[in-house]
Amino acid sequence: MKNICDWNNCSKIAEYKAPIEKDNSRKFRLLCLEHVKEFNKNWNYFSGMSDIEICEFIKSDSTWHKPTQSFSSSDNFFKILWNNVLDDGLNIKDATNGNTKNKQLNFNENDLKAFNILGISVGLKWEMIQKKFKKLVKKFHPDMNSGNKKFEDRLKVITLAYTQLKNTYRIKIDS
Repeated sequence: MKNICDWNNCSKIAEYKAPIEKDNSRKFRLLCLEHVKEFNKNWNYFSGMSDIEICEFIKSDSTWHKPTQSFSSSDNFFKILWNNVLDDGLNIKDATNGNTKNKQLNFNENDLKAFNILGISVGLKWEMIQKKFKKLVKKFHPDMNSGNKKFEDRLKVITLAYTQLKNTYRIKIDS
């Protein structure tokens, strides 16, 4: 069965698709060669849009119209880790002889790995751990290293190690 051109009063065979809407839907109309050429010559995807809407569309098109996150986005991986690190809620002064009343800290295997990743001695004072972490963040932050993925991955590991120790020190002090 042959389709007839969907152009006004045209009875030619329609073999070419033309979109009905701008939303990339699968809705289309069938046109003959003469009328699809006419349609294409006059087609303007941006007709009816303001300059601001066109600019927003082009900006969104650069990311395939998918949402993106800035570093300050609330669900950004680094932001979540960073907030977790900064908001330790402990006010730890010295995990070995300060507020803990000389409680002996016993570290598990994950804690020992974390100390190693941070390049610090096992059982170091909490302030020293924080100081070392801040130095490592400055050194390995992607913004300081031209966005190099290797440094980003290293910073993730460092942040996770710091979080491990923070949680361990919290447990030891609260107990």
